[in-house]
Amino acid sequence: MTDDTSQARSRRNRRLAGAVTLLLAGGIAGGALAATSSASAASTTTSPSAVTPGPGSRADTATPVRPGEKAETGTDLATLRAAALKAVPGGTVYRIETDADGAAYEAHMTKADGTRVTVKFDKNLAVTAVQAGMGAGGPGGAHPDGPGGPAGAAPPTTGGSGV
Repeated sequence: MTDDTSQARSRRNRRLAGAVTLLLAGGIAGGALAATSSASAASTTTSPSAVTPGPGSRADTATPVRPGEKAETGTDLATLRAAALKAVPGGTVYRIETDADGAAYEAHMTKADGTRVTVKFDKNLAVTAVQAGMGAGGPGGAHPDGPGGPAGAAPPTTGGSGV
């Protein structure tokens, strides 16, 4: 063999070794990145109230869906929940909030038969009405979820008070 042939083989072997080295380094880096991503995804948790609901489930969230209403979190929450459950035996409360339509508070619930109702309260926390659906809306127009909630939305699956 000549020196030219052995030099050409040597160059080819070095190029091949370089390519194999780059592929291995890329594979190792990609594997490390994938492991890091899956580990951080596995340790991420979300609470139901932090999850953005889809268009078919807005009615069942604990987050108020209308401007001018805010979730009740104060000392009256337990009293309102108990009064709503007394007014709708066997129901599930999934949201208690201030009301933008004239009542002081409202509790959005699902009855035992799966139908939705809204329990209205006065400022003394007394039940003033149990309305079918999610509320009629107010000066701004119909409630986004309308009477009975959004079409096709499933009711909450929890058996107790979901708030």
